[in-house]
Amino acid sequence: MTGEAAFIAALRDIIRHPGARGLLDDAAVIAPPIGRELVITHDMIAEGVHFLPVDPPGDIAWKLLAVNLSDLAAKGAKPIGAVLGYTLAGDSVWDGAFVAGLGRALDHFSVPLLGGDTIALASGAPRTFGLTAFGEAPPPVPDRRGARAGDTLWLCGAIGDAGLGLRIARGEIEGPRKLLKAYRLPMPKLREGRALAPLVHAMTDVSDGLLIDASRIAEASELAVAIDLDSIPLSSEAQEFGGDRVFRLAAATSGDDYALIFSASPDAAEAIIALGTGAVAIGQFNAGSGLSAHDADGPVPLPQTLGYQHGN
Repeated sequence: MTGEAAFIAALRDIIRHPGARGLLDDAAVIAPPIGRELVITHDMIAEGVHFLPVDPPGDIAWKLLAVNLSDLAAKGAKPIGAVLGYTLAGDSVWDGAFVAGLGRALDHFSVPLLGGDTIALASGAPRTFGLTAFGEAPPPVPDRRGARAGDTLWLCGAIGDAGLGLRIARGEIEGPRKLLKAYRLPMPKLREGRALAPLVHAMTDVSDGLLIDASRIAEASELAVAIDLDSIPLSSEAQEFGGDRVFRLAAATSGDDYALIFSASPDAAEAIIALGTGAVAIGQFNAGSGLSAHDADGPVPLPQTLGYQHGN
């Protein structure tokens, strides 16, 4: 595999959808089912920011798709296609491993690749990739702006595993492969998002950190949010590294978890639990503004950084 033509030829081997037109046209043609909303999201990942230079190319491809699908999960959407933006760095073996990993991810999540674009990188430039994912969802589609005063804040998924996995990947600590996989091979909660969407007022995924993403719902909804740190679920693997206030704050700001957080009326609690998604109540939205946290010992001072922010 050498150059753009060879890379596109390799991608044709993982094309499944007729709307992609065999990657022989300059646009794809798809349509959402009648009565559904078209949901569109785009995420980029960059070497040294979202993945390490030593991360396997196939895992990077998986993560690129997964982080976009997580945005669809937060809208209760079913994926219907994706387009790829790829940077060629002149390494055909690396490119081949990326395509193979992307094919595995597309098949796992039943997402057709519809097309995209490639460019060549300048020598020594960090690899950067983009992907746009399309989904369809029944209206109304959950919105960050929809939380209401008195709503419960819920979390679906564990927090902190990916942060520990990153430290393992960097060689800072030793730990089980499950934590490393949480960092390299995130699993978007597509099924859970579709099940929860009819019951929620607002929903988003935890990509930059639980605290900062919860505060984004509160800000968009013009409300305050209070979080009970003791109620945040930690996996059994994460608990081996700690569980006190300092550890939980670190877990709540580390990001890359791709769990779901959402607001819902207290009256919906029984129905939410009955879905079997494992969602747990971790806080409450109230009139006012800002984020606060507490645990069994009382108010918890917030860290200076609530989560990951580009440019900071």
